[in-house]
Amino acid sequence: MIVVFLIIIAVIMVILLCKKVKITRPIISALIGLVVSILCFWAFFIVLLIFSTRISILLPLLVVFYVSIITFLISWNKIETKKVFLILAVPGICILTAIAVMWYDGYIHEIPTISEEGNLWKYRPFSEDNMLAKLDEDSHLKLTDSLPVLDGATALYPVYAAFAQAVYPEDEYANSKNLVLWNTTPKAYDNLLQGKADIIFCAAPSASQKKQFYDNGMNLKLVPIGREAFVFFVNKKNRVDNITIKNIQGIYSGRIINWRELKGSNQKIRAFQRPENSGSQTALEKIMGNILIMEPRREDVSTSMGGIINRVAVYKNFSNAIGYSFLFYSTEMVKNDQIKLLSIEGIYPSRETIQDGTYPFSDDFYAIYVDTGDKKENIELFIEWILSDQGQELVSKTGYIPIKRQTEF
Repeated sequence: MIVVFLIIIAVIMVILLCKKVKITRPIISALIGLVVSILCFWAFFIVLLIFSTRISILLPLLVVFYVSIITFLISWNKIETKKVFLILAVPGICILTAIAVMWYDGYIHEIPTISEEGNLWKYRPFSEDNMLAKLDEDSHLKLTDSLPVLDGATALYPVYAAFAQAVYPEDEYANSKNLVLWNTTPKAYDNLLQGKADIIFCAAPSASQKKQFYDNGMNLKLVPIGREAFVFFVNKKNRVDNITIKNIQGIYSGRIINWRELKGSNQKIRAFQRPENSGSQTALEKIMGNILIMEPRREDVSTSMGGIINRVAVYKNFSNAIGYSFLFYSTEMVKNDQIKLLSIEGIYPSRETIQDGTYPFSDDFYAIYVDTGDKKENIELFIEWILSDQGQELVSKTGYIPIKRQTEF
């Protein structure tokens, strides 16, 4: 960027020469001042990027700095006022740009964000006043030693934390905080692969995740323990209430780019995605089949002084946005009243339509472990209990659909 401004200064010099303006010492001094002001501006801006995420603190300093240069050169009386403003046009544009960035930054921060990496402290086992589902009676299963380490998808943490609270001894949990982990789906699969978790609670693995275990000679065991709906949501002011599977495929392949094509407003569609190998992204890939998914929207997110990473953007509830997640997460854990769920093929995602299988994107979620051939008694006992009436009661009380109810339909 600094190189660009130096080129601009060179162009100004050429223009002055072409107009046969005599390059006097005042003009040279003014140009040097221009270079210094630009360098100072970008130095301030870089410092801001390192130590802050907004420019509101820096802007007053830039304005004072800019006005000081103008006042100094005008009071110098050795260069015309008109030329002073001409020479300082570039830093002036920089400051106007900073104002525009500050306004846009404020606008972006006001837009509600939905992330699958929320605060889960309110679901911690045995914590005071936690929001976990509880049994009406003591659990029939009580494990006292060799407790399986649990991990899983963010959206499923409330249910497997409820399992642990019912079955694990409180003292043992308090002495070992790493018995019930909370992570995203990709991290949970990594922990299972590396032996850092014994059971994970997730949607079915992606093709690349399956390959990782196969390449390491590991046999994954998937046990269905409940059902959930994969949902799509938009801003509640969006006129579109229903989309088809072909519409979804069109949006996420980049073929459908405007809501007007779906009888909505004349707005370009902002289609947000989730990171590769996350449970929700794997669900989208399943819907897309062999259709290539377009490149996801990305944003630069500063994580530390050390650098900037490039990642898939979290869903921001713009009026023209569309995103996706799982029903329980989007309606119970986030509880954002500024979004609305879309019906798919005319069927709205609800407990009833998930139970009877009419909602198109209803699917099982699993307790997953590595089957080594050796008998792992506590893992098997724990999963057997999860499939019992008590375990399924916690699934239902948490907000998911118990797996056993599927046999009734």
